[in-house]
Amino acid sequence: MKLVETVADLKCALSSLGQGTKVGLVPTMGALHGGHASLVKRSVDENDVTVVSVFVNPTQFNDKNDLKNYPRTLDADCKLLEKFGADIVFAPSVEEIYPEPDTRVFDFTPLDKVMEGVHRPGHFNGVAQVVSRLFDIVSPDRAYFGEKDFQQLAIIRELVRKCNYSIDIRPCPIVREADGLALSSRNTLLTDEGRRHAPAIHAALADSVAYAASHTVAETARFVADRIAEDGYLRLEYYEIVDGRTLQPIADWAETDYAVGCIAAYCGEIRLIDNIKYKG
Repeated sequence: MKLVETVADLKCALSSLGQGTKVGLVPTMGALHGGHASLVKRSVDENDVTVVSVFVNPTQFNDKNDLKNYPRTLDADCKLLEKFGADIVFAPSVEEIYPEPDTRVFDFTPLDKVMEGVHRPGHFNGVAQVVSRLFDIVSPDRAYFGEKDFQQLAIIRELVRKCNYSIDIRPCPIVREADGLALSSRNTLLTDEGRRHAPAIHAALADSVAYAASHTVAETARFVADRIAEDGYLRLEYYEIVDGRTLQPIADWAETDYAVGCIAAYCGEIRLIDNIKYKG
């Protein structure tokens, strides 16, 4: 496995590949866990060369403290990536990704005007900036993203469509702890008490699937909100049941054949997201 830190060195490494070599890209912000490992393993299985980027992207943080506190564990990340067969780790500085300020503004209406787009203004514009930069630098055949970031996945698919990238976006299922908590780099920031309460988020979502079979969309959303409130330690930011393609809220189950519930909740001071599929 090769660790490179500059765009020039990465392009040099990629230019030495033979014609027809299939390249997979796994973009990450580091602090890697089993969820990332599942993406890497899939890329290794499906491509000749796997590039994993490790870069905490400042343009997608609307909270400076969140950016400051985001875990950075490059040495441990490299050990995990080598174990799972990554070929190249790209760990650039901010100056390498943004040699000058990125002033591009992306419009993904209506996908970016709901949920995370409301509560984290500018977040998806920053995601689009960094992902498009990585796509331009690596020129991968396939790129791998986790379904835990459900809205982000939809945004990236739209980015590929709008910018005419010939890149196959491969979604990968959520990986969970034994108690149901979705793996996330932010989980390392949870206190012991927070870690005990965090699985209640997925438990509420999972229980709502059976409840939804005989209740309305509004009743199901209220069921989840009530379960989160009952916990006492968790604080709900939003819970939306949406069309999985447009991300727009639905009022009736009959409106779509692909219904997904998306949640953001604070577990103490740590913000966690998750989702569950009702239909599709």
